Amino acid sequence: MTSLIITAVRDQARAIRSFDLMPEGMSEYHGVQFVPGQVAVLSVAAEAPAYFAFASAPEDTDLEVLVKRTVGVSDLLFAMQPGEKIELLEVAGHGFDLDVQKGNDLVFVAMGTGVAPLRSALRHVLKRKNDFGELVVLYGARTPDDFCYRDETEGWKDAGVELRQVISKPDGHDWSGPTGYVQSLLDHVLPDLKSPVALICGSLEMIEQTRDRLAKMGFNPDEILTNY
Repeated sequence: MTSLIITAVRDQARAIRSFDLMPEGMSEYHGVQFVPGQVAVLSVAAEAPAYFAFASAPEDTDLEVLVKRTVGVSDLLFAMQPGEKIELLEVAGHGFDLDVQKGNDLVFVAMGTGVAPLRSALRHVLKRKNDFGELVVLYGARTPDDFCYRDETEGWKDAGVELRQVISKPDGHDWSGPTGYVQSLLDHVLPDLKSPVALICGSLEMIEQTRDRLAKMGFNPDEILTNY
C-alpha cells in the first residue's frame, strides 16, 4: 500500500475531474511501476476500494487519474483538495503492451472517461512516435461538455494525431461534428490504414459492439486490445 498526496485538481468536464498524485515523500518522479492502460485501486476512508485507470504515462512526473462523480470512493475523492491523502492499494489489469505494436498504426477508441487509459497510452506513444505508424483517436461523449482534456486535443493534432470526436446527444448544443456512437467512426478511418491495431476503452457494451464491428471488418482478435 502506498500513500498518495493530491498535488493538483482540475475540472475536465461535467462532474469529471482529474487528480495529480505523488507518493508521500517523493517529489521528482512518482516511481510507481505500471503499464499504459493499467488501473489504480484506490482507497479513501472506510469506503470500498475503487478502480481508476491511470491517465498519465508511466514516465510522466506525477500520477494522474480521471474521476467521474458517482458514489463511494469517487464521490469522496471528487470533493478532496491538494494536500489531502489517499491510498494506492495495487495496480491492476494488463494494460496495453505497446512494445509489441511497433510499426503498426494505432487506433484509440474511447467513450466517456474511457479516454483516461487511452491518454496514458497516447502520451507514452507520442514520446516515441517514430516507432509507430499512423495515430488515430476516436473519442465519443454524450455532449460537447462531456469531453475531457479539451486543452490537450489541439496538441495531439499538432503532433500528427488524427482526432475525430462524436457526440450521441446533440440536441441543444452548438455542434457541427458527427453524431452517434464512437463505433460509427471506424468505417471512415480504417480503410486508409495499412496495419491498424485498435485500443478500446469504455463501457462493456461499447467494447463488445466495437469488437464485433472490428471483427466484421476483418480484424483478428490480437488486433483488438482492451486494457483490462
